[in-house]
Amino acid sequence: MTSILVDKDLLFDLLDSKVKSITDAINQILSKWNYASAELFLKHAADGTLQEAEPDAISLTNLLDKRDELQELKISWSKN
Repeated sequence: MTSILVDKDLLFDLLDSKVKSITDAINQILSKWNYASAELFLKHAADGTLQEAEPDAISLTNLLDKRDELQELKISWSKN
């Protein structure tokens, strides 16, 4: 892996922008199905309450995982 020097503020701004973009995509999926809670949407998609929600549930799960990963990176980099 190649390493480069990056201003920490710039790096955090880039991370924040990516997290915002992911959060917007999450909210778009939830809005499409008229849900405010990702957890409830995923529960209803899994138990069959929502018909044909599986593709959006998979996308939502991936987006939530990616957002969590980026937020954890930011926290770990803040400690350095």
